[in-house]
Amino acid sequence: MRKNMKNPDIHTFPTAEELAENLSEHIASILARAIAKQNHAGLVVSGGSTPKPFFQHLSQKNINWHMVNITLADERWVEPTDISSNENLVRAYLLQNRAVNGRFHGLKNSAPTATQGEKECHDLLAGLTRPFDAVILGMGNDGHTASFFPGADRLAKALNLNTKSNCVAISPPEAPHERMTLTLPILLDTRQIILHITGNDKKAVLEKALAPGPVEEMPIRCFLRQNRTPVHIYWAP
Repeated sequence: MRKNMKNPDIHTFPTAEELAENLSEHIASILARAIAKQNHAGLVVSGGSTPKPFFQHLSQKNINWHMVNITLADERWVEPTDISSNENLVRAYLLQNRAVNGRFHGLKNSAPTATQGEKECHDLLAGLTRPFDAVILGMGNDGHTASFFPGADRLAKALNLNTKSNCVAISPPEAPHERMTLTLPILLDTRQIILHITGNDKKAVLEKALAPGPVEEMPIRCFLRQNRTPVHIYWAP
């Protein structure tokens, strides 16, 4: 982690809809360039309500989706048919239209708990080519991102840059469901990180995260304070 870091580039848009369209153009361009160069592309996305319009716009971009590997930054340990599943969200909003042939790799497997499913999930992620071409993250009002929750019992392992694990089972102190999250070194193993946030409340959280303070208090800081991977922040009111 660097001490004298340049702040990430912040791209501001007047509306969330304009942000979604611009971000979809940017990601589609990244994926198309990757496909042209290496015949495949890798994209990591996040759940929540914020990315829905972005997913809808991206799904209509005319690229070779069958060459795009897509996975999640984190997942709740629920069935993919569950409304709270991030995989459910991705299938409903992104793997549609022209993106219907995208090669999706879900994190949830048949193990009864995320802890028991770690090995299978680690192996699945090991089979994906890295570096990824883009990782898109969200951020909670508590400063969490992926499933890096303040106060989570296995947060230190998930944030350990020297871990050999591709993923970690983690239980948020307050939010429901056990989770599976990609570890920090895996999420940083990408050509570009996008933090996609909307609303004035998230802007205030971001300003706090950019100020001094412990990473463990606001884990989004582990991305904002590193110099390995470029970070771009896309924000709209």
